[in-house]
Amino acid sequence: MERMFRQTMGLMQEGLAKEGGVTVPLTQLLPRPQPRRRFDEAALATLADSIRAHGVLEPLLVRPVGEGRYEIIAGERRYRAAKLAGLSEVPVSVLEADEKTAQALALMENLQREDLNPYEETLGVLDLLALELGKEREEVVGLLHRMRDERKGKVPHNVMGSPEAGKVEEVFRLLGRMTWESFVQNRLPLLRLPPDLREALEEGSIPYTAALELKKVKDEGLRQSLLEEAKGGLPLRELKARVREVLKRPPASLPQHKTLGQRLLRLDLESLPEAKRREVERHLKALWQLLAE
Repeated sequence: MERMFRQTMGLMQEGLAKEGGVTVPLTQLLPRPQPRRRFDEAALATLADSIRAHGVLEPLLVRPVGEGRYEIIAGERRYRAAKLAGLSEVPVSVLEADEKTAQALALMENLQREDLNPYEETLGVLDLLALELGKEREEVVGLLHRMRDERKGKVPHNVMGSPEAGKVEEVFRLLGRMTWESFVQNRLPLLRLPPDLREALEEGSIPYTAALELKKVKDEGLRQSLLEEAKGGLPLRELKARVREVLKRPPASLPQHKTLGQRLLRLDLESLPEAKRREVERHLKALWQLLAE
């Protein structure tokens, strides 16, 4: 992993040094998939105003992809703001890089951004690990959980100490943001957030610690009410107290027809005594006819 970091950063510096003064029409630039899922419109407008006044001060990092077109490795935010500002071309640094190098550079550049929200950062780290390990994102999640369980002594050791585990530890050491143990405990749960909490997190309207706390509340109505309070600035300590209070409440009784419906879903007619089974079937038939009228 360290070798990949050195290679990619060396290539980027080489590109900046050799071709930093090249300008390319915006129509020839192609964004690439990246961890950033959304761009703050107000921040883009502010950057566009700055670009109108001063131009694009830092070249975009691109690589040629044929037919006179270039893929953006780093700088999509500047590209979008330049379009918003009405520019027809931007300065670029052209880098000859294969797909893996380009992907590593794009991921590392995005992970260094201060405005990358925790959900996007989590996906970015997983994608960087997937690139280094040659695995799918879901496989990386499974490996991280296995490493955690082995570290806690829950399962026999067959991953810790392996080359794969070593690569995972090296990636987190080089990123310098958190340990892999902290990532598993505090960030992987973000992948299972319900849509309302994920959207709030991606908007930046709540911190990830609040999202993880609200995730404990399964009742959508109660969770939405608490979410609005969290968006309004409710301190985390008070939010935790509210969540504890909600979780202590006894669950509301379901209406009789819903309770009966749940029992019927679990019912195995064939396991009932014959007389009881015939009686249940008779009532079911009568109920079906009644509802069909």
